[in-house]
This record gives sequence, structure tokens and C-alpha cells, in this order.
Amino acid sequence: MGARKLTIEPVTRIEGHGRVTIHLNDQGQVDQTFFHVDEFRGLEKFSEGRPYFEMTQITQRICGICPVSHHLAAAKACDGVARAEPPRTAKLLRELMHMGQYIQSHGMHFFHLAAPDLVLGFDADPTIRNVFGIVKANPELALKAVHLRRYGQQIIERLGGKRVHPNFAVPGGVNAPLSQKDRDEIASELDTMVEIAKVAVSIGKDWLGANKDLAASFASFPSNYMGLVDEEGSLQLYHGEIRVKDAEGNFIAQFKQDHYLAHVAEHVESWSFLKYPYYRKLGWPDGFYRVGPLGRLNVVDKIGTPMANSELKIFKGINGGKPVEGSLYYHYARLIELVYALERTGQLLDDPYIMSKDIRTAPSSAQIPSHGVGVIEAPRGTLFHDYSTDENGLLTRVNLIVATGNNNWAMHTASGLVAKACVDGNKLTEGMLNRVEAAIRCYDPCLSCATHAIGKMPLEVLLIAADGKVVDRVAR
Repeated sequence: MGARKLTIEPVTRIEGHGRVTIHLNDQGQVDQTFFHVDEFRGLEKFSEGRPYFEMTQITQRICGICPVSHHLAAAKACDGVARAEPPRTAKLLRELMHMGQYIQSHGMHFFHLAAPDLVLGFDADPTIRNVFGIVKANPELALKAVHLRRYGQQIIERLGGKRVHPNFAVPGGVNAPLSQKDRDEIASELDTMVEIAKVAVSIGKDWLGANKDLAASFASFPSNYMGLVDEEGSLQLYHGEIRVKDAEGNFIAQFKQDHYLAHVAEHVESWSFLKYPYYRKLGWPDGFYRVGPLGRLNVVDKIGTPMANSELKIFKGINGGKPVEGSLYYHYARLIELVYALERTGQLLDDPYIMSKDIRTAPSSAQIPSHGVGVIEAPRGTLFHDYSTDENGLLTRVNLIVATGNNNWAMHTASGLVAKACVDGNKLTEGMLNRVEAAIRCYDPCLSCATHAIGKMPLEVLLIAADGKVVDRVAR
């Protein structure tokens, strides 16, 4: 038969463009698998020379899925550049917008992107294995999903004027207070949305319970884990320090956000434009880690809201108290965070300071702009924004390590493990390849956000004649 190569392009039901190449040996079995991220954005470089305060608007244009995450991480970095600490009310309002992003993003991923595999089956006809198939199979569930996403987007809109690319956070705070009308309207629907989230948790847990062996083995592998925590080890999505644990759940490190470069480095492979972050002290590849819902719940000790914390205790028991390794459990962890985001929304709305008009500490003209780091937990994982400026506040250096980038090696590993376990080149089926895609979908990647470069990246240019023949090739 001879060696062959299978290509899955594009990987579907994710944001951005990625492909997987599966190399088969002479017997038709999987030999090697590569997860390629082909798109390149280069935002860090073309931001140089811009005023630092423009970054809250520039960086969220990386993507239409995660604009709020970049908006808020940029604002935190700009706070540092301007050395302007936001008032408490501004921090509460930023976090409220962040919860709106979590609600709409986690809700969309589970119901629209993951559910077709879980509800309809990995081997279902691909023409119906999508959101339209979910609508047909369970119209009531699909409608609940739409309402949940709408609710999260409306929180963003009420604060920032728009559902996508809001104008809200500025250096030192936010640009508008929360009105009593908007506060009450957000609160009025909260209980209904919590009930929808409970339905989602039930669906996820029931599926995992009915497919326990598959969940335990599907793209399951040891890794390190990273996420933000407070001083008590509780889940944090906007504030906190960065904690790292190893594959056994042992504490490795906990450090302040602006110290990240002492702990995080990036590795480059020739087959992808997306780099591979790792924990410096463990080296490459031993130091690779996972972020996002699974990573966060594996590093935290507790969650500061009652319903989510109860689910966390169940999650912690899945692997006898050790980190949960199966990639399919990302879905359960994501739903626990959805419940937390809704509960946390209620806590924020009940805080009397959230209605204050003290919403900004204006940067002082006496302060010379310099350097700032902003780190938050985006829905997909830990997000780093790092800006340096000259004395006029113009950017001289920008570094972004995006959540999906942090999970790059994990997605490469997960897709390879599933390919070897499920793909048979002698009797290939679409469902086999869909399982490889599903391993990547567990991480809910946002590839448009994640690609950037320092130095040279691999590049190939082909000159093709009208008859299809390759006339010339230039590569670096």
C-alpha cells in the first residue's frame, strides 16, 4: 500500500483556521500526527509606534469571539503603563463585563460547538451534526442556548455600548457607570439563566457518566496546569496570582502577573505559526502546561460561589483528587465555570460599590509612561498582554501570549493520541476523523487570536503556471 498522508482541513467548529495531517505507515496505521496553525496576524509588530491607550481598542480586533478578553487584558496592561490604579467600582464593572463574556462564550461553545458530537454522536451524518441538527433534535434546548448567549452579550452591550468590540475599559478605570435600569434588567433574568446553566451541567454530566470509559481515555494525558487564584487558592478570572501545578497535582509555583516572563517561555516548531509556551524551570517539552477550564479547575482549591463549588467537589473526585486528564472533561469544567460566571454576576450586582460614580483614576501628566502587564483568565485560558513604551507613551514592544497558544502543545498531543486510537487507514470513516477534530474542539481554540511571531517563521512561496505546474519555489 505504501505510506500515505491524510489531511483534515479545516478543523471545523472552532474559531480560525487549522488543519491536521495524519501520516500513515505501510500498514495503513497512524505513524505521526501534526496540528498545524497556518494563519498569521503579527499584531504585536504593527502595534509598535501606536499610543499605548489605543490598545484597548486595537487588540480586541484580533477576534470577534474573544474581544472582551483582549479589551480587559489590554486595559490592565495600560493601567500599569500609566501607573493608574482603577477605583474599586471600575474593577467591579470590568469584572461584570468579563462575566458577560464567559456566559456568552461558554454557553455558545457547549450548545453550538460541542453538543453536536455529544447529543447527536461522533458518527452522525455531518450534514446534521451541527447547530441546525441540535435545533431539529431538541428545539427547546436550542432556544435556551440562544437566550443564554443573548444574556451574556447584553451584559457586554449594556456596559460597553456594543456586543462586539465594546468601548468601555480605559487606562485607570472605565468610561461610564452602570445605570440603575441596566443593573435591574441584568438582575431580572439571572435566575432564569442559572436554570438554563443547570440544564447544561446535567446534560454534560449525564453524557460523561454514560461514557465514562471513553471520557477517561479520550485524549487523556499527563501535563502541568496553570490558572489564576486568590490568596486562598480560590478560582479567579480577573484578579489573582498565577499558579502552576504538575501532573500529580503538586504545587510548582505561584507568582505575580508581572513576573510571568521569569516563569514562561515559548518554543517554536517548523510545522506551525503558533508557538508553544512552557514553564521555564521544567524546560521543553517537560514544562508544557494546559490552561482553560480544565487547567483552572485542576489548580484551584475551591470556588467562591456555592453551586459552582459543589460541582467542583464532584469534579475533584473524578480522578481520586488528582488532576483530571481526559480532554472531554473540558466540557464539564466549562459548564462549572458557566455556573460560576452567573453566580458571580449576582454577587457583583449586589455589591453596593457597583453603582458608584467613582469609576476612573485619571493618569497623571507627571507620570512618564513605561511598562505594564495585564493578565486575565479568558474563557479559553490564561491571557498575557505586555506593553513597553517610550517617554511619550508610544509602544516600543508588545508581547501577547494568548490562551489558545498556551494550549497549543496540548491540542497537538490530544489530536495525535485520538488519531492513533481511532483512525484506521484501511477502513477509514468520516467519524474517525471527526473524533480527531473533537479532540481539538475540547479546547475551544481561538486561532486568530493566537498566532504571532518574534524573529523568523517558516514561509513557503510557490509560483504556479497556468497549467498547474510549479515553476519555482522559495522557502525560508
